[in-house]
Amino acid sequence: MAKSIVLGNGNILVGFDSRGQIRDLYFPYVGLENHAAGHLLHRLGIFVDGKIHWFSDRGWNIRIECGTDSLSSLITAEYPSLGLSVTLSDVVYNEKSILIRKVCVKNLQSEQRTIKFFFCHEFQIYESYRGDTAYFDPQSHTVIHYKGRRVFLLNAASESGAFDDYTTGFFGASGKEGSFKDAEDGVLAKNAIEHGQTDSVIGITLTIPANGEQTVFYWMCIAETITDVHKLNQYVLDRSPEYLMNTTRDYWKAWVNKYNFSFYGLSEKVISLFKKSLFYIRAHVDQGGSILASGDSDIIQQGKDTYGYMWPRDAAFAAMALDRAGDPNVAKRFFEFCNAVITEDGYFMHKYRPDRSLGSSWHPWLYRGEFALPIQEDETAIVLISLWKHYQLSRDLEFVESVYNSLIRKAANFLIEFRDGDTGLPKPSYDLWEEKFGVHTYTAASVYGALIAASQFAGILGKKNNEHLFAVAAREVRDGILRHLYDEQSGLFYKMINRTKNGDVVIDKTVDISSIYGIYAFGVLPADDERVVRALKETEARLMVKAKASGMVRYEGDQYYTVDRNLPGNPWFITTFWLAEYYVMRAEHEADLETVKQWLSWAADHCLVSGVMSEQLDPHSGELVSATPLAWSHSGYVLLLLSYLDALERLGICPTCNPVK
Repeated sequence: MAKSIVLGNGNILVGFDSRGQIRDLYFPYVGLENHAAGHLLHRLGIFVDGKIHWFSDRGWNIRIECGTDSLSSLITAEYPSLGLSVTLSDVVYNEKSILIRKVCVKNLQSEQRTIKFFFCHEFQIYESYRGDTAYFDPQSHTVIHYKGRRVFLLNAASESGAFDDYTTGFFGASGKEGSFKDAEDGVLAKNAIEHGQTDSVIGITLTIPANGEQTVFYWMCIAETITDVHKLNQYVLDRSPEYLMNTTRDYWKAWVNKYNFSFYGLSEKVISLFKKSLFYIRAHVDQGGSILASGDSDIIQQGKDTYGYMWPRDAAFAAMALDRAGDPNVAKRFFEFCNAVITEDGYFMHKYRPDRSLGSSWHPWLYRGEFALPIQEDETAIVLISLWKHYQLSRDLEFVESVYNSLIRKAANFLIEFRDGDTGLPKPSYDLWEEKFGVHTYTAASVYGALIAASQFAGILGKKNNEHLFAVAAREVRDGILRHLYDEQSGLFYKMINRTKNGDVVIDKTVDISSIYGIYAFGVLPADDERVVRALKETEARLMVKAKASGMVRYEGDQYYTVDRNLPGNPWFITTFWLAEYYVMRAEHEADLETVKQWLSWAADHCLVSGVMSEQLDPHSGELVSATPLAWSHSGYVLLLLSYLDALERLGICPTCNPVK
């Protein structure tokens, strides 16, 4: 189930489903550990007129939006036949590990009514069922779940006082569905403690006047000790939940509006998605420097795992997006993360957990019975490229010097050594789509861009020998690309080449948008080079989806989550943005940017109401497919919009469109 909105603060990431209920709950890292496990449910429900109505009931009409200029939710739920409407607003407090929900229940009938609002909790603490405890604490009048150094305190109050009903229980085994069943008669059992696979429910009674409303504040405090969650609970009580919600909104409003972008010629819908994308990227950032690919735990990749890792590639694009939008702090922490995890030989592994340990992988250490590094070499290259772009904006020379030997030079030396002596091209590795092993045009182009960046770093630090060494190697890679990976006859760049054990070259001519994107994005050839123009035109013609949703697929015959085999694949947000980036680079007049504006509007039309974008789209229905949200999609949108603003400045149309320099 896609997440309709995600909220976070660098220590917590909370994912809400389409009914406004918590499905993902990560702590103490963004992406690790998920104490709701994705399949568990923190239900919401109202007991009225002798019956419970859970938010999962189809009688509720629910709309989930992102708050205006803030990383917050705005959820409206109406049940016309009940004569009730509910408005919820949620924030993760920006300073401490506290989730706060404001619930306003409106009585639409002309008579006073008494209802009870229920908050249910199902935890899988440490992502394991064993040894959990849930109990009611009469001293603080709260419910607490804990195991080891993971503690969750739950509280709720209205103007009339604290919650007035509770229970703890056992669920998911021995025939127990869960304590939410206890709420179906409107009265909870007040079981004071339970252990094992535990859940809990708290209820609060509201008497609402005719055509009036009542407000409930609910909060969850998370810490590593019971003492600390009590301190957080007292912090909420002392300052009030509403005050903390307002200060959180103020913080995010100041953050997203730190720079005065002009947004010349763009619609409010497009501008709104830009700000929401920045929020969703930021929500996936961990304080320790990791940038999560997606917190959507329901999407199982390769049938065995989620997107809940840091891929250096995805994270580098996210870092570049936040850098260019005016937040260099995230990028710096990301590069510190990279500096800590790069191997002694100078490359990055497939993916990492937010605690800097190695993530799961399906890349073997053997290829055709011989040793082969289980890496995607472009992930090493893109870190150097993004670090150079970070320096261009931050001019933080002290930081660059601090990581030059341990990160920049180490990675550049690997990129030089990990090459074929005959072609000058990189040795085989896995492609950016994590499927094919070989020498890929995209990977080779990224290596070229990385070596140019390393040479520039060496130059500004006065390391002349390295500057020359890296520049020469970059030229050799570029020459190898144009000699071995370009097909004069078709005018296309190959997806990849490989050698058999006999030394024969096997060419994969599959049209892949990453091949041509790598050429112009990393500077192998300028966008107006006739080879680029020709290859892009053919690629667009063959990979553009001719269906309701439109957009660009990754490559011909893409089967990943494909819904219609008569089409080349599903449109992806990121690949469609790559196409639009080309048109930004080619623009010579304002009219040339109309295509770019159309693709920005296309994205705004195909995301959720909350602004959440997925990885792919169903080409016929336009529904979101695969990981939702995907940080890379939002990063691509931010980078495209900023490139559009830069183009306006380049053309002299809007001299101050982009204030981030």
